[in-house]
This record gives sequence, C-alpha cells and structure tokens, in this order.
Amino acid sequence: MSDSIISSLGAGSGINTKSLVSGLVEVERAPVQNRLDAKQEKLEAQISAYGTLKSSLSEFQSAMSALADNDTFNARSVAFPDSDVITPNSVDPGAQTGTYQIEVVDVAQAQSLATGAYADKDAALNETGTLTISFGAWTYDEDAVNGNPTADADTDNDPYAFAVNADRAALNITVDADDSLQEIADKINDEDADVQASVLLVDGQYQLLLTAPSGENNAIRISSDDATKGDSTGLSVFEFNEAEHSQVTETQQGKDAELKVNGLTVYRETNEIDDVIKGFNFSLNKADPGSSLTFTVSADTSLAEQATRDFVTAYNLFYETSQNLVGYSTDEDNQTVKGDLITDGTAKTLINRMRTAMTSSVTGLDSGFTALTNIGIRTELDGTLAVDEDDFGRAFSDNFDLIENLFAANTESSNDQVSVSIGSYAQNTAAGDYDVVVTVDPEKAEVSANAQTLDFSSPPISLGSDYAFKITVDGTKSEDIVLSGSYSSIDDVKTDLQAMINGDVNLKDANVAVDVDYDGSQFVFTSRAYGASSEIDIDVADFTNPAKAAELGLADLSDKGVDAAGTIAGQAAFGSGNVLLPPIDSDAYGLNFTIGENAAAAGTVNTNFTRGLAGELSKLIDGFLSNTGSIQNREDNINASLEGITDDRKELDRKMEKLELRLYSQYLAMERIVSSFQSTGSQLDGILDRLPFTASNS
Repeated sequence: MSDSIISSLGAGSGINTKSLVSGLVEVERAPVQNRLDAKQEKLEAQISAYGTLKSSLSEFQSAMSALADNDTFNARSVAFPDSDVITPNSVDPGAQTGTYQIEVVDVAQAQSLATGAYADKDAALNETGTLTISFGAWTYDEDAVNGNPTADADTDNDPYAFAVNADRAALNITVDADDSLQEIADKINDEDADVQASVLLVDGQYQLLLTAPSGENNAIRISSDDATKGDSTGLSVFEFNEAEHSQVTETQQGKDAELKVNGLTVYRETNEIDDVIKGFNFSLNKADPGSSLTFTVSADTSLAEQATRDFVTAYNLFYETSQNLVGYSTDEDNQTVKGDLITDGTAKTLINRMRTAMTSSVTGLDSGFTALTNIGIRTELDGTLAVDEDDFGRAFSDNFDLIENLFAANTESSNDQVSVSIGSYAQNTAAGDYDVVVTVDPEKAEVSANAQTLDFSSPPISLGSDYAFKITVDGTKSEDIVLSGSYSSIDDVKTDLQAMINGDVNLKDANVAVDVDYDGSQFVFTSRAYGASSEIDIDVADFTNPAKAAELGLADLSDKGVDAAGTIAGQAAFGSGNVLLPPIDSDAYGLNFTIGENAAAAGTVNTNFTRGLAGELSKLIDGFLSNTGSIQNREDNINASLEGITDDRKELDRKMEKLELRLYSQYLAMERIVSSFQSTGSQLDGILDRLPFTASNS
C-alpha cells in the first residue's frame, strides 16, 4: 500500500487506523503463528532427540564390538622366565595352551660365500655368460665319509653333493662384458630371491659376499657356462659347486635351528619361530644345549570378563538415555520433564526391539549358553541389566568355552570335508542350520607322463639345454623351462623340475604353481588350484628337442580341474574351485563353504551359523542407523513436516498481507465517508440564517 494512502488514514476520523489495522492483523495471525511455532519447536526437539538416540546407539554398538570379536574370548597370556636364550615376541588369540619346556640345541644360520679380491668394484670385468644360482642342501666331504664309507676320504668340508630345494627356483644371472663386480651384485639383488649380494672392502680389496636365506635347505650352489674351470679368469671364479669351488670361500655354512620342545626334536630354517607352538612367536638368540626353559601359555579370561561388564554398563547407559527420550524424567530442580519422543511410535518400537533382543535367546544357538540369563545377567524391574556375581563368576570359571558362542559369531560343520566361513556379504545371512550335499568333488588339473627312459644305473647323468620346454599352468604359459645339469637320481630331476616351473617369471607373476611327483615310472604334474580355471598343458611342439621329451616321458598332455557342485539347504549352489556359494539373496548368502576332495562320499553334511548376541544387536543397530532405516525414515518425515511449516508460514504471511490490504481499504473508504460528512457539515453551518422568511433573534 502506498504511503499516501496510509498517511491519509485517520485524517478525517482522528482514529489511528494504522495502529488499529496492525493490531487486528496481529490478532488474526497470533493463533496460527503460535500453533506453527509450537509445532516447529516440537519437531526440532524431536530431531535433536533422534540425534541423541543415534549417538547413544552408536556408543553402545562400539562398546560391545569387543564381544563380537572372537579374539576376545581366545586371549592368551604367557608366563615366561627371564632369559637371553629365547625372546618371546607375541602370543596370538587362540594360541595352544599348556606348559612347555624348550631346549635350544642350535640356532639357524645362513650360508655365506666370499669371492676372490678385486682392486676396483666398478671396473668392467670383461666376462660374459650366465651364472646359475640354485638353492638346496649341501652334503660335505666329511658328512659323506661319515655316512658312506666308500666316499672320498678327503674330509676338508668341501661341497660333495647338492639336493635341490623344490620350492625355490634357480636364478640365472646374465653377465655382460661391461659388468663390474658391483653391477653383478646389483643384478643378483634385483632378482628379489632373498639372496643378499654385497661388495665389501677388505684389506684394500673388494670382495663379493653372497648370503643365502637362513637354513640348511636354502644354501646356494653357483655354476656357470664358462668352460675354463679352475682358471683365475672367467665366470668360473664365482663358482661354488661339486666340481669347482677353489676360488670361492664358504665363510659360513647354512644350517637349521634345532630345538627340543617337551623332548620332541624339531628343526626350523630360521630363528624366528612361529609354528612350533601354535600362536606363540619367539626368537632364538643363542644355543644353550642341555638347558631348558619352562613356561606356560594359558587362557586369559579377564579380557572377555571386562568386556562383558562394559557391555552391561553401556546398555544401561543407552537404556537410561532412551527412557528419558520416550518417557518422563526429573530435572535438576526435581521437576518432572516429559521426553521429546514420548509420543513417537517409531522411537518406542525401536527401544522395545532392543529390549526384546537383549532378553531373547540367540537365534540358531540351540545348546550351551543361549541367553544372558545363563551367565548371571538379569533384567531389573526398571529395565536395566544387573550382574549376579555368583552366577557370573561360575560361568566364566567353569564354562568359559560356552560364552564365546553366546556373544560372537560361530560356524560349525558335522564333517571335516565341508568347512564354513563367514564371507564379506554375511550382514544379512540368516542364522541357523544349513544342510550341504556335495554332488561333485573339486579336482585339480593333473597330467601323468609316460614312463621316462633316463638311465640312472650309473649316476650322475648330465642333461643339456635340449631338455627345454614350456608349460601352461592355470592359463599362464611359462618361458623356457631348461632342465640342464647333473643329476644323481630321478628324484633330483623331479625336484629340479618343480623348482624351475614354479620359479618361472610368468608363472610367479600370475601366482600359479604346480607340484611335481614321480610315481616310480612317470612324472605327475598337479596344479595347486582347484576347479575349471585349474589347467595343466604340455605341448611337445614347445620342446626345443621333442626327442628329449620322450626321454622324460612327456608328450602332448592336457587336463583341467573340476569345480565343486552341490546344494545348500536344498538350493543349487554355485561352485568355484573347491568353494560352494549359496544363491544370491538366499538365507545362507554370505557364507562360504569350502569342500574337501572326498566330500561327496560324506552325504548330507549339517552346518550351522550363529551371529551371537553382540552380532545380532550390532546388525539390529546397523538397520536402525542405515540410510533406509527406521530412524532415517522418521527424520525424513519430521524434516518434511518442518518444510511444511515453512510453507505454512509463507501462506500465513500471504493471508495476513491480503487481510491488511482489505482492512486498509475498508478504513480508507470509511475515512472518505467521514470526510464527506465533515464537508457536508461545514456547508450546513449558518444555513438557517440564509433561509427565506427567517430572521435572526437578537
């Protein structure tokens, strides 16, 4: 409305019309405005309350995470004496409990070889050819004589015989004419085969020091394609083998650690021991034959006990917070305060579901401790939890092994041919029993050669570079596998075959490997993978000399593995190698079933999956807090209502603006009428004196 109109109001009547209109509009606005303000305040309080509820749920979920972790119930402690012989490093959850005596008879060491001296480590050696570094175990002259009376009587510990390590492939180091001693060391290190090559300055001269991996079976044998054996020039100066070792000094022999554990002698390649006592890692510092260290690995229940008490405390805190939101509480002035979600059905339903889950038996758990009450945790009249110390203490002292299944996830199988594990998509897996029937056992690719014709009646025999071929393993084709060298037995050939195949650069990069066996007449090649992707293929056309293939018994050989097949809970499963996977979105989806090679003969195998109380509660909370959960849906509805209030306020403003315009228009019309009356009144002043036939009275 223009200022001229507003300023004209009240001009005739003398009424403060502007104030009157504003008052009338405000009277009209107030009830609606108050209702919208009250509704907005309530909705905003509910949003804040839901924030508090979400925070409380998250804190409770975090507090019980330890109980959802199986490691909590498998904690171990070690009572280890002070010693400079053994250093205890760590004890893993689930380590084998018991009392142990360990005697360190000998410690492991790595073989070291030192070459002759050079004046300049960076000068070109002007040598060409290939150095072959093989891994295995040496027998020395002294050992051979002691074990074989007909052996060479020279007992000066010269290398006598070498047994190849089938799990380590030989290194082939190409030496160029312009390579220096340092560059040869760099090439060896670049192979990343755990052989450490160093160039050391000793008495003003440089020597190449090669250190093999620790252990007797990881010693190295060095040979070359240099024909000048024993010469002071050529690559033979780097050789350390049965025939040539005169120019290389073995400064340390490789040997295994020897220790006695409760009287049982065991050997290990390294002094870092992690597989003698399951879950207990320790280091051997020095030998101390004749002396034993006694220590105990025991279960540590204190971690689980404290985690359970923390769980009770956390739930009570959550419950108190939630009850203040959906019920009544007392403030600091002892006044009763109504919760912001007291009329909110979603919040009440959520809290009731939490209470029900806390007091119910664990789904799928049919025996042992199935509910909190079994371990002395009771629900009080006010809804909180309390610990009965007597029952709680007995549960942890007498039946601790049952408590893990109450709280944490667990899988079981009635037959070791089918094992169950929890996969990445187990969030929605239904707890319960699942019968597994295997109809097809998993198989690896395997090829058997024909009978080999190599003659070992007068060992050793030498195989040349003609014994070269390629092999395809699980879809990856190797480079040339060259079976060259001197072999004392067919087992040596078998071992070298496996080492070279598995050490091939293509196969290593693809992370595929084979096992090579010899059954008395023929070689057998077996992939280490199961299923249709498992493949062994040998093509005679890939042999440098196909005639040599026949000596090895090899021909065109090919085989593929077989995927496992079967049903899970009556539904056809997807087989991948030796794993069966349930159908997507089935109750069992999220579990992985690993199948043994004789599972079909086992018939129906019963398996079971339970999530545990902590797992079920965590899943329930995840559902509440998810982007599509009940809390998010309720918050969306509240926010939609708040947006509606904003729209209602805009609509109220429009209505009040129209009312104000209408009132101003009405009062303007009134003012015009009053003004007209006033003008007419002025005109009537003295009219009687001006009428005819009238006279004024004096």
